Amino acid sequence: MDEKVLLGHGSGGTMMRRIIDEVFFDAYGGEELAAGNDAADLPLPAEGERLAYSTDSFVVTPHFFPGGDIGHLAVCGTVNDVATSGAAPKYLSCGFILEEGFPMEDLKRICQSMADVAKEAGVRIVTGDTKVVNRGHGDGVYINTSGVGFIPAGRVLGGQYCKPGDKVLVSGTLGDHGITIMSCREELSFRADLKSDAAPLNHLIAEVLEAAPHTRCFRDPTRGGLASTLNELAEQSGVDMVVDEMNVPVKDAVRGACEMLGYDVFQVANEGKMVCVVPAEESELALEAMRANEYGTDAAIIGEVLPCPDDRSPRVSIRTGFGSMRILDMLVGEQLPRIC
Repeated sequence: MDEKVLLGHGSGGTMMRRIIDEVFFDAYGGEELAAGNDAADLPLPAEGERLAYSTDSFVVTPHFFPGGDIGHLAVCGTVNDVATSGAAPKYLSCGFILEEGFPMEDLKRICQSMADVAKEAGVRIVTGDTKVVNRGHGDGVYINTSGVGFIPAGRVLGGQYCKPGDKVLVSGTLGDHGITIMSCREELSFRADLKSDAAPLNHLIAEVLEAAPHTRCFRDPTRGGLASTLNELAEQSGVDMVVDEMNVPVKDAVRGACEMLGYDVFQVANEGKMVCVVPAEESELALEAMRANEYGTDAAIIGEVLPCPDDRSPRVSIRTGFGSMRILDMLVGEQLPRIC
């Protein structure tokens, strides 16, 4: 096996066949992928079920970081996006854009990471693509993943269904991923060890839905963080939201890093956390279900949904530790580039 990715690995010839067989198939090749066809032949959902479909591209640097790597992130990100619809994720596609000279051992490590997290999530990578670009025209590796899952009959979730009186929950501590990536990229040292929170949350979502079947919506607070996520939900539903700062879980190391760097922790990216809006009467059941999952042990009820006055647009506010109120705006511009 070649030690580096070469242009020939994207040529469609024997070298490409070799990288497919010895890297991709070896890591996560199931029967659909191993069939070698241009399209995977997959079963249809049962009658009454609907299809959920999502796609995302991942360009993070560095490629390897505490708590994960670009491959782990790619699978988690798409699994979570599909799962927010209430679907059970089933199948993923994976497209690689490789730069000439990228170490083959690093590629194998990325693929094995993808295989491991796909197994944990209970999904299969069933089709893919590989392209190689000239040296200097990429950043080592970019990955695109698309995913499909099946939504059970009668289940309807969405950001437009939030209602006054609902409670807002978050599945764990904020800012872990964004601050980890920034510290690695800028070679910053903090007293406490930080690692990415990237994780597949489809099982956590399923458990919440079982405990709180009238859950309004789920949303993963990735780019733009919690602030952007809540503003999007408020706008979709035409409601106000209020968050209690003292109830939002944040690790001391992340809070300290944000203060040092001048970041608002509510705008920092997360890759393994989930926000959900739940009717008040089911909020404690949803919280209990989150905390029972390994990825939700720090879950908390952080706020509530309020009616929005007719004379203005929807608004998200935060009640500070001093008892004052401030507006929680969406992220403007780019704060933490290339976090996913």
